[in-house]
Amino acid sequence: MKLLLLCLGLTLVCAHDEGNHDVVTSNFDIPKISGEWYTILLASDDKERIEENSVMRSFMESIQAWDDSSLTLKFHVKVNGECTEISLFCDSTKENGVYNVIYAGFVTFRIIEVVYNDYIIFHLINFNNKNTFEMLILLARNPDVSPKLKERFEELCQEYGIAEENILDVTKVDRCLQARGSHDAQASRLVMSDGQGVARGTLPFKTITGFGRLQRIQ
Repeated sequence: MKLLLLCLGLTLVCAHDEGNHDVVTSNFDIPKISGEWYTILLASDDKERIEENSVMRSFMESIQAWDDSSLTLKFHVKVNGECTEISLFCDSTKENGVYNVIYAGFVTFRIIEVVYNDYIIFHLINFNNKNTFEMLILLARNPDVSPKLKERFEELCQEYGIAEENILDVTKVDRCLQARGSHDAQASRLVMSDGQGVARGTLPFKTITGFGRLQRIQ
């Protein structure tokens, strides 16, 4: 009986360790993060950055990794209640899993951890003149994740000095899911690569990103 219990215990330990092998925290295989994603949780040390009409309150649709490890992010933001699609090209750096881009300031972000077929967590720092803020972002392959993974994200936020009240569960708000894979909800497409915004396709209004807010100008 003791031998049986010992074998059972060893089996459970091995199974637990094997599951942890899926979590990657370094030496990222960047092509494996390509594909569809959903934004699950947003957190920032500056809560205003994840509130309504902030350009940082974004809802991911897909990530495309290129041969040089650069990325194209396709996501939506809400402008006056309307979903607007944005494509953002991000330059890779010499450090694996670290990227730079101009978007409402100079942004550098890195992968904290990933399970390629399940979720990915990013840490982001935005430098805009003298204003600097940080964010953690949880994306998933499915529209929602387990409570356990959300708790893991909250623990990471504590490690990065982000208060619990500054965490937003976007599964409880409109994430522009109806606009995924469609250009009908809003015909706008912006490629934010030079800090000014390069318009592609129909653009019925101008967009201001310098102060981290999207506003319609008649």
